[in-house]
Amino acid sequence: MFLALLLTGITSITLSAQKYYTKSGQISFHSDTPIEKIEAHNHKAVSVLDAATGAMEFSVLIKGFQFEKALMQEHFNENYMESNEFPKSIFKGKVTDLSGVDIDVDGEYPVNVIGELTIHGVTQSVETKGTMTVSGGALSASSSFEVAVADYGIEIPAVVADNIAKIVRIDVTLDYQVLN
Repeated sequence: MFLALLLTGITSITLSAQKYYTKSGQISFHSDTPIEKIEAHNHKAVSVLDAATGAMEFSVLIKGFQFEKALMQEHFNENYMESNEFPKSIFKGKVTDLSGVDIDVDGEYPVNVIGELTIHGVTQSVETKGTMTVSGGALSASSSFEVAVADYGIEIPAVVADNIAKIVRIDVTLDYQVLN
């Protein structure tokens, strides 16, 4: 009996010490106004999650966002995000309650995430709720949160100010693999 408990404890420590990564995380943003709905998607976000500490980081190239209209994408990169000067967005933070996620039991687990989000060269604190999902031993994470465009020094010209929301929703979906 003691040996079984010891082995279970060792297995739990090993699982919680694992690191997870993805190179194909999905990040999208949505700007909804009565005049225009703008949406863009990026399927190449890189992320690492340390299951032992809850530390989480992700990075996404700004030019990787795809829009329905090519002109929107051009304006986004050149006029608003200045992606040649600020080529990526980075989040560094922590899942504060990862200990409540059981890697061995399929299900959805609510989590809290805090950290620093850098967009357009400006870093702001972010705190949001998310979901960690375990399915057949695979781990994924998702979250939706809002950011104020002005908080990140992104200037919107007056001529199109009514077309772009002052608050945009960001959706993140990360399907992790075990990092060996």
